[in-house]
Amino acid sequence: MTARGFALIFGILYLGVGLLGLMPGMLRAPLEDAPPLEFDVMHGRVLGLFTVNMLHTIVHLAVGAWGLWAFMGNASPQVYARSLAVLFGVLGVMGLVPALNTVFGLMPLHGHDVWLHLGTAAAAAYFGWSMHAGDRRSIAGDRRKGVPAQVEHERRHSVPDRRRAPFPT
Repeated sequence: MTARGFALIFGILYLGVGLLGLMPGMLRAPLEDAPPLEFDVMHGRVLGLFTVNMLHTIVHLAVGAWGLWAFMGNASPQVYARSLAVLFGVLGVMGLVPALNTVFGLMPLHGHDVWLHLGTAAAAAYFGWSMHAGDRRSIAGDRRKGVPAQVEHERRHSVPDRRRAPFPT
């Protein structure tokens, strides 16, 4: 799989998780021991595991849309994967620090979100910085689609060339 395939799969995955976060019926109540949030609009657990709120859901939707945008060729899939590696790596580490696991009360990053973010960061780093055959070909340009180089006038294009001589009558 190339970075382009990664962009498609993770774009669909995060767009789906973002859409689930917008459905009130898919959210369960947050745990009692969860850190309090200042911004608690649509605060709950998607699939009973991942704690989200509206801001967290918007981030998931943006990451998913960006992934599909990169898959369609409107953005670089390598840049998408590398950016996700850095972004989700930082969010995963922030989820491990008790003072930062709610991003100052704005977005929950604790619980199962930590391993999801760190796993996404690891996969994104792999596809963002490793070069597969498809990635190398797209970076260098596909030679088959290029315009052939102009050939200098050679002997075969001169007057004695039999291919261009008029037919004898």
